[in-house]
Amino acid sequence: MEKGDNNMRIIVAPDSFKGSLTAAEAAAGIELGVKRVFPQAETISIPLADGGEGTVSALVSATGGHIISKEVTGPLGERVRAQFGILGDGKTAVVEMASASGLPLVPPEKRNPLLTTTYGTGELIRAALNEGCRRIIIGIGGSATNDGGAGMAQALGIKLTDSNGKDISFGARGLSRLAHIDVSTLDTRFTEVEVLVACDVDNPLIGPKGAAAVYGPQKGADPQMIKDLDLILQRFAVIIHRDLRMDIMDIPGAGAAGGLGAGLLAFLKAKLVPGVQLILEAGNMEDILRKGANLVITGEGAINRQTVYGKTPIGVAKLAQKYDIPVIAIVGSMEPGAEIVYSQGIDAVMPITPGPISLAEAMERAEELMPAAAERAMRLLMVGLSLSQPTKQT
Repeated sequence: MEKGDNNMRIIVAPDSFKGSLTAAEAAAGIELGVKRVFPQAETISIPLADGGEGTVSALVSATGGHIISKEVTGPLGERVRAQFGILGDGKTAVVEMASASGLPLVPPEKRNPLLTTTYGTGELIRAALNEGCRRIIIGIGGSATNDGGAGMAQALGIKLTDSNGKDISFGARGLSRLAHIDVSTLDTRFTEVEVLVACDVDNPLIGPKGAAAVYGPQKGADPQMIKDLDLILQRFAVIIHRDLRMDIMDIPGAGAAGGLGAGLLAFLKAKLVPGVQLILEAGNMEDILRKGANLVITGEGAINRQTVYGKTPIGVAKLAQKYDIPVIAIVGSMEPGAEIVYSQGIDAVMPITPGPISLAEAMERAEELMPAAAERAMRLLMVGLSLSQPTKQT
């Protein structure tokens, strides 16, 4: 193919670049860079997510749905404005727990997972029920909480009481006083609702890979608090086993979002599903790839050895592999161990940084750096296409 070949078809399917670009903004920047080199190429934009930030916008955009704004209880008990989406079918809702109970809602100096609650996430789920939705997808990345989903359960009518029969207070500190669970008071509409949890991690509830040990530090937990939180969640699991006859201790993903994964499994009989899988299916990604493409461009903020564990670029790459379509990942940074992605269907990685600049500067300039990086990738592609052509004889 030559520059400007109008037969070229390129799929642009990035995740968000957290803190700097939404998935839609990243896709727009990539398309701009592609068009600088291949102006007549057909580009198809499919903004994606993996269950964390951007899940609502990605699914709503992919299905032609709409977004609803709601005032709910924030992580520290304050009132915050949060959003959830209704998909194009009018029957499926998508909720991002980070919108109501996310870490960015808590200033660094106030972060304390003993106090933060998922109550607002429960209020968003209830609001989705009130819209008539009978299928709810919940993205649980980016939490500020470690309450095992206790607050969420209380918002939906479940009684969590202490040894005196009084409702426990918010946060893991309140959960430490839990003595009894009564799910008979759960909103009865859940008997007719399917709950899917978009989860991109497989952490168990407790232990060295559990909710407190792995994610507690970023939420403000010191080493002693991590030990306390782990014990609180362990006791929580014992009470769930006693009162609900369910063993959630070692289920992969139960430790996601400070144990919200476990709470959703226990209280709402939810099903944990890889987040990127849900998004790809909602966006009909496979149908689009099946029709053929010359290239897929994906991306995310940082690519590293953890990317292979359910992150968006790998989900995209594995799907593209089925149809022998090459994949380029454009990323904010390429960290040690990122080379592992080459064995998972990603053929090349292009960082957006043009040289040694700070993370803060890269994030601030991401809007201009993205199309420039896409242009560099396309110019390299053009060289490769030229090499594939027979050498002209003089």
